[in-house]
Amino acid sequence: MKLENKVAFITGGNKGIGYGIAEYLLKEGMKVAISSRSIASAEAAAKDLAPQGEVFALELDVRDYSAQEKAVADILEKWGQLDLVVANAGIGHFAPIEDMDIEDWKAVIDTNVNGVFYTSKAAIPALKDSKGYIITISSLAGTNFFQQGTAYNASKFAVTGFSQAMMLDLRKYGIRVSTIMPGSVTSHFNGHEPSDSDAWKIQPEDIGELVADLMKMNPRTLPSKIELRPTIPPSAKA
Repeated sequence: MKLENKVAFITGGNKGIGYGIAEYLLKEGMKVAISSRSIASAEAAAKDLAPQGEVFALELDVRDYSAQEKAVADILEKWGQLDLVVANAGIGHFAPIEDMDIEDWKAVIDTNVNGVFYTSKAAIPALKDSKGYIITISSLAGTNFFQQGTAYNASKFAVTGFSQAMMLDLRKYGIRVSTIMPGSVTSHFNGHEPSDSDAWKIQPEDIGELVADLMKMNPRTLPSKIELRPTIPPSAKA
């Protein structure tokens, strides 16, 4: 599949993994809509990305289904089609279970699980028309549990399971669904500020390259779940 003039919608596309995917897809000739809860942040990212192609900034709280429907409608009004949805927006709160704040728990589940469901569901009618693609961003935390990860593990296990079941529901329409499960990625996640010390990690543009490769794959073949790891983490160095 040639990607030129195809249309993508990336939630949380203003920074980190979402920004890296947007940047890579623009280089492939796609038109890209990126969203953030802050329109100022989305517009600033769109301005940075604009020299590489057509970008559309959207203000969107992924926890609001009606806002998700409006985002899809706005994209269709602007470009007339939707070929790829990347449900990327996510947050993390980490604490031992006895210290996990109830509101933090709700925020993680509502953003990481309900948000992915709302993004996917809102886009299905448009993707039926284009025989498009849904890619969810899960995590290796969606199969590997760890201490202080009750909320985050629960959310990413849910995203992985949801995505695989959705794949079975939608493939009869020609809609492909994959979930990408990265390990350590250089990003702004959980307040991290990327630096040279992150060079060993997966880079956001690496995930962008994978998304483009998935889009280009012959539609008869579907890698439904992809685990990504840094090749040589610090613990593996000789």
